Amino acid sequence: MKNHRPDNLINFDKAHIWHPYTSLNHPSPVFAVESASGVRIKLSDGRELIDGMSSWWAAIHGYNHPQLNNAIEQQLKSMAHVMFGGLTHLPAIELAKKLIDITHPDLQHVFFADSGSVAVEVAIKMAIQYWASKKQPNKQRLLTIRNSYHGDTFGAMAVCDPDNGMHHLFSDVLAKHLFAKSPDCFGQQQADADALEDFEKLLSQNQNSIAAVILEPIVQGAGGMRFYSADYLKQVSLLCKQYDSLLILDEIATGFGRTGSLFAYEQAGIAPDILCVGKALTGGYLSLAATLCSSKVANGIGQGEHPVLMHGPTFMANPLACAVANASLELLAESTWQANVKKIEQQLKDELNDCLQCPSVKGVRVMGAIGVVELHNPIDIHWIQPRFVELGVWVRPFSNLVYVMPPYIIEADDLSKVTSAIHQVVSEIR
Repeated sequence: MKNHRPDNLINFDKAHIWHPYTSLNHPSPVFAVESASGVRIKLSDGRELIDGMSSWWAAIHGYNHPQLNNAIEQQLKSMAHVMFGGLTHLPAIELAKKLIDITHPDLQHVFFADSGSVAVEVAIKMAIQYWASKKQPNKQRLLTIRNSYHGDTFGAMAVCDPDNGMHHLFSDVLAKHLFAKSPDCFGQQQADADALEDFEKLLSQNQNSIAAVILEPIVQGAGGMRFYSADYLKQVSLLCKQYDSLLILDEIATGFGRTGSLFAYEQAGIAPDILCVGKALTGGYLSLAATLCSSKVANGIGQGEHPVLMHGPTFMANPLACAVANASLELLAESTWQANVKKIEQQLKDELNDCLQCPSVKGVRVMGAIGVVELHNPIDIHWIQPRFVELGVWVRPFSNLVYVMPPYIIEADDLSKVTSAIHQVVSEIR
């Protein structure tokens, strides 16, 4: 564009570009970014914002990190991309090895995907193909829980909450799956007995048609930022074994340390048959996800009448993305991320609890580097987003939730500015 003034750029953006979950007729506020470094986002008008979102939970090391930058630069010297059909390369092999090494020993096989939604699509295909290979082609349905969110593509949308989720508009054309009561056992040692009973009832009544159970372990993300006990997840795992169902765990949001353990499923001491990871995999640099599975699943598919896993994205295992993912996992392993997440958790508990004094606030909950302030009523995004920017922080609320998932490198003073801004904003809501 000839005129790069920030207001002209924003006007063009509003008129022509769709942003996530927005209307071109009634566009939400957008802010032009000039650069980002550490935990700070610099806007084109010169203002700086402390990032409380890790760019939708992905930039766990912050922005413009020299080790991650170097990984991209070095990989560019050999190749930016090569097709993965019939070819392979070192960054993909190294990344697969790293993922196998840090996940449960049962997970020995890796499929690289473009995004979290695609990783879920692949997981669903794996489950259905597995049972087809086992001469049980009637096992094609999935069982999950209410308030779930697994992505925006059609297979993933079909296992998101059908009533309270973002995709009810498409309900008539989506595959029909089963939804159990969402557990209400945050902060408790034991599972929600009523929710578990409802889950087992659906699983037992439909075991001949259920291919897999799919869950976000411990933390339900964009479906409501709800937390539940590790015991519930453990009991679900036992039920899957009892009723001969595969278990798919979607760790796209929770993986790589966000809940305090490297993967949330570790808190329940269980092993999934299929695991989806993404978001923080590349440290927020490039879109990349992966679906891991056990040898039971991989061999089951491979020994069937249709032994070829029917998926193959054009940019599968992109070398640049794999290279920066390797660097991100190395950086995570070398860091004190566990201690950092623990500090963030304690600070969020200490400082967000002040919000409970505000009439607009229904509740506060914290787990690992996740802090949630739930309001009684839906949020006016057209008011609240610019208000946070005025206060010098980047927080992206949705529905009736103001939440933060900061980079693990955030300092206490910067995190206090984020929590203070949240308290200020929710105190202004009447």
